[in-house]
Amino acid sequence: QVQLVESGGGLVQAGGSLRLSCTASGSICCINTMGWYRQAPGKQRELVALTTSSGITNYADSVKGRFAISRDNAKNTVSLQMNSLKPEDTAVYYCHALRGFNNYWGQGTQVTVSS
Repeated sequence: QVQLVESGGGLVQAGGSLRLSCTASGSICCINTMGWYRQAPGKQRELVALTTSSGITNYADSVKGRFAISRDNAKNTVSLQMNSLKPEDTAVYYCHALRGFNNYWGQGTQVTVSS
């Protein structure tokens, strides 16, 4: 089992920045992909950004150029730096890890961007 704990959400004005962090614990060996998803009210959960153990990254088109994902394998953490935030970025953000064929999720952290 892998446990994921997120931190860093909150309320920010449009144009502002937030940094989300996620720490993995438990059976952390062989975690391949780590990333962030988000779910806004009434919408499906969607990928925001991910990074593989080899350093490959992928971003949703809506956040390219504004968000940056980083991973520290030694500390078992993944972070998401969010800049130039927009009201449409408001959602619950979930940390995700893929280990083998198993998906693990954090409890989610609320990000609210006011206009």
